[in-house]
Formats: sequence, C-alpha cells, structure tokens
Amino acid sequence: MSVIQDMADKLAADVLAAEVEIGDDRLYEKVAKVLMAASPTFQEAFMTSVRVRLAERRGREFLEQALAAKRGEIEEEPVAPVDFGGMGH
Repeated sequence: MSVIQDMADKLAADVLAAEVEIGDDRLYEKVAKVLMAASPTFQEAFMTSVRVRLAERRGREFLEQALAAKRGEIEEEPVAPVDFGGMGH
C-alpha cells in the first residue's frame, strides 16, 4: 500500500470503531465530507477502505450465520442478496 492508502485505511478503521462508541453508524460519511474539503484524493482512499471494511464485516456476519445454521445454533440459514450483475467493487 502507498502512504496515502495506509493512512486512509488506519483512519477508516478508527472511524468505524468510533461509530460504536459515538452511536453514529454514518460517522464515516461526516468524516468523508471533512476529507473532501481538504483532499479529494485522500477522501477517495478513505471511502475505499470504509467500503472494503464494511463489505468484509457483512461477509463475515453472513459466514457466521451460515455456520451457526449448519451447527443448529439458529433455525434459518442466511440468504445471500440478489446478484445485480457486477454492481459494487
């Protein structure tokens, strides 16, 4: 990763962790606005890291639910979203 990507990824991790403490699940959008005013390049790197981290979180939750269903810990298996043909990153 480049220095910008490293910095943006660290900030993304910190912001997503702070959302829980602050109680604002859209804090990253507010931070992105601040970054956009200062550096659109850094803002895009930050948002890429946020999107990737949120996607990983959703994927991990799906995996955990699928495993729990297989083990009989929950009744319903999770349902994957409909594939909209290449949308997303």
